[in-house]
Amino acid sequence: MRGGFARRVREIEPFLAVEVAERAGTLERSGVDVVHLEYGEPDFEAPPVVRDALEKALKDGRARYTHSLGLLELREAIAEHYERAYGVSVSPDQVLVTPGTSPAMLLLFGHLLDPGDEVVLSNPYYACYPNFIRYADGVPVEVDVSEADRFQYRPEAIRERLSARTRAIVVNSPANPTGSVLAPDRMAALAALARERGVAVVSDEIYHGLTEGGRDRSILEFTDQAFVLNGFSKAFAMTGWRLGWVIAPPEHVRSLQTLYGNFFISTNEFVQWAGVAALREAVDETARFRRIFAERRRAMVDGLRAIGLGVGFEPEGAFYVLANARRFTRDSVSFAYEILERAHVAVTPGAAFGSNAEGYLRFSYASSVERIREGLRRLGDFLAAR
Repeated sequence: MRGGFARRVREIEPFLAVEVAERAGTLERSGVDVVHLEYGEPDFEAPPVVRDALEKALKDGRARYTHSLGLLELREAIAEHYERAYGVSVSPDQVLVTPGTSPAMLLLFGHLLDPGDEVVLSNPYYACYPNFIRYADGVPVEVDVSEADRFQYRPEAIRERLSARTRAIVVNSPANPTGSVLAPDRMAALAALARERGVAVVSDEIYHGLTEGGRDRSILEFTDQAFVLNGFSKAFAMTGWRLGWVIAPPEHVRSLQTLYGNFFISTNEFVQWAGVAALREAVDETARFRRIFAERRRAMVDGLRAIGLGVGFEPEGAFYVLANARRFTRDSVSFAYEILERAHVAVTPGAAFGSNAEGYLRFSYASSVERIREGLRRLGDFLAAR
């Protein structure tokens, strides 16, 4: 038997947020109290109506295979959501329901890319994007975004990075790890550029529903030649439920469905019924969640500045702050583990999100205000002593 692993596996880098969280779990099992500021996971339960729907579905025996695209009722609810929230028309037949957005992304890049094809993404980027692209034998092509420009994607900078091998441009708004919300004029210009060059837009909209002030803007308002990824994890506090979707142009759906049917068969039926309840009966709960996160964001930003970490850009969406720690270190990975071991605070090193985020730390304000303040107190003491 040939030794080693396939090249595509060797190129996959560890997800540092998970690595830090798992090391924190080891400390906790030994009796250490760790403040978790590393994960993008709301610390409250899904809305009661959603939990009730899940329980009812299980009691009713709804735990069988479904249509490979997903329950028609859920796909109809998703289509209704896009009409209501964005004023765009989406057919239920364009929706593929998946166990979270990550499997959708894995399928999508496998569908779009031949070996050597390129995908444009911002730097900083969500840590897993390059890994999805490389696993499909694609090539990530980075476009720098800066704190001075509010971490905004610039269409003119994207244009410079396009080539004959470009197949897609990735958009993430609100963005992980920066919390930046892409301005509508830049979103429109990016969509126009993609149409001009005949490349797809892949828009990760998982943090929609949590933006403070104004309304979220979907890429589908600007182009129909886009793949939209979204789900229930963040806006409905359903991270462990693993339920998401991808909306695709009609001509791409059958191929994605074929892949999904082969690799996953279908998404858990009882969780899909909970998703129907979320979209049809619990949307108002997201307004309450937004108010909670607004309070936590203020506590996090003010607290980080008070202990000497740089926050030049205040996040507008999601629930992360990318804080500049370069006065303390240029090795964010070692620094994050030092903070965990000595201060017992778990944070994600900026290096996970690309070269432009090295020397930064990502703080999640998905925890309670009390835990945020306790974590920052510990971190402040650690920085002062160090």
